[in-house]
Amino acid sequence: MKILVLSRNANLYSTSALVKAAEARGHDVRVVDYLRCYMNITAHNPKIFIEGEELTADAVIPRIGASHTFYGNAVVRQFEMMGVFTVNDSVAIARSRDKLRSMQLLARKGVGLPITGFAHSTDATGELIKMCGGAPLVIKLLEGTQGVGVVLAETAKAAESVIEAFKGLRADILVQEFIKEAKGADIRCIVVDGKVVASMKRQAAEGEFRSNLHRGGTAEKVKITPEERSVAIRAAKIMGLNFAGVDLLRSNHGPVVMEVNSSPGLEGIEKSSGKPVADMVIDFIEKAAVKRPKPPKPTDK
Repeated sequence: MKILVLSRNANLYSTSALVKAAEARGHDVRVVDYLRCYMNITAHNPKIFIEGEELTADAVIPRIGASHTFYGNAVVRQFEMMGVFTVNDSVAIARSRDKLRSMQLLARKGVGLPITGFAHSTDATGELIKMCGGAPLVIKLLEGTQGVGVVLAETAKAAESVIEAFKGLRADILVQEFIKEAKGADIRCIVVDGKVVASMKRQAAEGEFRSNLHRGGTAEKVKITPEERSVAIRAAKIMGLNFAGVDLLRSNHGPVVMEVNSSPGLEGIEKSSGKPVADMVIDFIEKAAVKRPKPPKPTDK
């Protein structure tokens, strides 16, 4: 099988792990920088090229960076037009990357979330803070990733200042209750083909509330509850993702979803859980890519 990994850096752990897993199974695998691709968009013979070479594949693994979602997703969509199987399709990737949209869809289906407020005008600052239970609060930029653009405001005054600052960036305001009982820890569940195949507990560094490993957090293997497993699977399904990282917090009223990631990193989860997640992704491709018709495209209903 010819597999393309859409990634800007072939040396990243996640990218190289997927390549090694595919090669170990005898597949022809190649890493392609999606920003260097260009497309011929036509009704009956869509094509995609890189440096004058026409690209063909049986399956594509999108590893689209958050800062390049628009163009990366256009490349994924072009492969879909060509009839190529994609591990996650463009609709699901776009949905999960939009924090507000994803939370609205999860809430619509009854999935537990932190109390969340969203506003455009700073005129609503006071009501927004009160609605989310008062300080401390977490304030986010919708485009943030790996903990960037996420601020903990410990007082109402601090929250007002952060909101004002974000408005100076012409950014809409996303405010969430701070789950104190989580004690700076979250649970990352990797879902592949509707099953949780690995999980880890991430603990924030001393003096930090964000548990991202890129910010000095630590990871360890964790046993999740049946409820946490069910929530993770439901969240991935609602997003339409075949391969996802679902981040949960353990709150006093049960697991709540913080984020659903369409390109979860593999290094932390493979090392902490001991599970060969990359190999499981390739196994999923082998089973799913040969099946026709392709899985139906998800909708927002």
